[in-house]
Amino acid sequence: MERLAKCQANSTPLTPLTMIKRAAAAYPDRISLIYEGTHFTWSQTYERCCRLASSLCSLNVFKNDVVSVLAPNIPATYEMHFAVPMAGAVLNTINTRLDAKNVATILRHSEAKVFFVDCQSVPLARDALRLLVAAGDHDPSQHPNSNIPLLVVIDDIDSPTGIHLGELEYEHLVQQGDPNYMPVEVVDEWDPIALNYTSGTTSEPKGVVYSHRGAYLSTLSLILGWEMGSEPVYLWTLPMFHCNGWTFTWGVAARGGTNVCLRSPTALQIYRSITLHRVTHMCCAPIIFNVLLEAKPEERIPLASSVHLLTGGAPPPASLLQKVEALGFHVTHAYGLTEATGPALLCEWQSKWDELPQDDQARLKARQGISVLTVADVDVKDIATMRSVAHDGRTMGEIVLHGSGIMKGYFKDERATSKAFESGWFHTGDVGVIHPDGYLEIKDRSKDVIISGGENISSVEVEDVLFKHPRVLEAAVVAMPHPRWGESPCAFIALKPNSGSCAVTEDEIISFCRQNLPHFMVPRKVEFLPELPKTSTGKIQKFQLRSLAQKFVVSENVYSPNKKPTLPHTESRSRYHPRPRNHEQILELSRL
Repeated sequence: MERLAKCQANSTPLTPLTMIKRAAAAYPDRISLIYEGTHFTWSQTYERCCRLASSLCSLNVFKNDVVSVLAPNIPATYEMHFAVPMAGAVLNTINTRLDAKNVATILRHSEAKVFFVDCQSVPLARDALRLLVAAGDHDPSQHPNSNIPLLVVIDDIDSPTGIHLGELEYEHLVQQGDPNYMPVEVVDEWDPIALNYTSGTTSEPKGVVYSHRGAYLSTLSLILGWEMGSEPVYLWTLPMFHCNGWTFTWGVAARGGTNVCLRSPTALQIYRSITLHRVTHMCCAPIIFNVLLEAKPEERIPLASSVHLLTGGAPPPASLLQKVEALGFHVTHAYGLTEATGPALLCEWQSKWDELPQDDQARLKARQGISVLTVADVDVKDIATMRSVAHDGRTMGEIVLHGSGIMKGYFKDERATSKAFESGWFHTGDVGVIHPDGYLEIKDRSKDVIISGGENISSVEVEDVLFKHPRVLEAAVVAMPHPRWGESPCAFIALKPNSGSCAVTEDEIISFCRQNLPHFMVPRKVEFLPELPKTSTGKIQKFQLRSLAQKFVVSENVYSPNKKPTLPHTESRSRYHPRPRNHEQILELSRL
């Protein structure tokens, strides 16, 4: 066939900006956003975004400049997902639960030119800016205040507080902007659209750069994989600062849907919003499951119809999924990372599973599933050899990905980028298995695999059993030192409030685990905490728990002499962290 030309008519850069332009043209009078007593249509939202982009340009914001925002799920945060790239700039949404030091670090590293701050976050922003000023004073290579971004306060749109750190305020910028502003044209779809910092659960946060192309394709993948139809009503319980709301900031516009914004996702606010606005979709980390399940009777409102719920961020146990679905939610499980532009795998449901018992359905749904369409391939590999592991549901390896939804790289960190992309794959650092049907299941973070006497123990498997205990609200398992086996499991547990008059003891939890786990996987130590340390997206901060576990001393004689544990089957041993097993070790195991 003759070679046909690529031209402007048949090739345009991929960008999420086309999604809001289309929504405004096709659904101008459809409700785009609801927040307390305020609502906008898509034509109004598009105009507001154009006005804000115009004002950003008047503040000397140019192409590839970083614009940071420290705010919860409010209209301004949503609008900036379009307005900032309309000005040619890069959006940096900052985790609102960080401390001043971390916020200052992000502002300095990102070289933010403008800093939007929600009225309730003014004290945090003030402290962060003071740290920036102090850092500049101690660095003679920098011009005074050269690293200080221009500050804009976001006053509450319904109840203005009058708090200002300067003369600039968000609504004033919107109103003063040009409604006929023509957005900066995206010429290269590889240009950056967003800069997101990792949560830092296992290492120092890194700046992850998304391209217009990657954001666009990831958005399409998720609305297709989740089967999000037109006119969805989407409730914002997932923070928009987390992977740009898993791209649904752009995806809801693509479907002409309605965004229901919540400043604080309490049980009462969630149930009330679902009922009042007839919510059809929402995303959340499993931490929200407990918010829904532990709601007081006066806070809970029965769901009139099923709500599609996409969850990820931490592997939820099957028992927890069953409880949430019993409330009226239809749960889809996903797996992703900041570096993968949010969810990269979805547990797509197969109709043949409908006939299975409920326990089996929940077990299948707890798996992380198969790749979204923009992930060209996903695999689990033995990193030492880069060979794929057997699809047996038991052999563990590192989860690796490649595809168009993967980040451009780490901002100002070529070394970390090269390491992450080694061998032509993105290395997730997560440990998983692949089942015979091709569905993937996470077993752990690589740093969280517990190696006891040469055996690999998945903390996720132990946690899944702990969640089955009727009094357990939260559970996390990490490695602790053991004088003979090197490491052994240590469980940290938060109990349900007011769930019984008798206190739960360590012996009770250990006994429960013995009945449901091979004995080499049973926690040797159980520590009760009021609440487990978490990131704002619900991930357990296991590095903090590992630090606590290092202080515990475990006796070698853990089990009762009358209890002889069964040995782990040799065929279940993982090849991911192989450790030599000598004859003396085997004899010692048999004596337990």
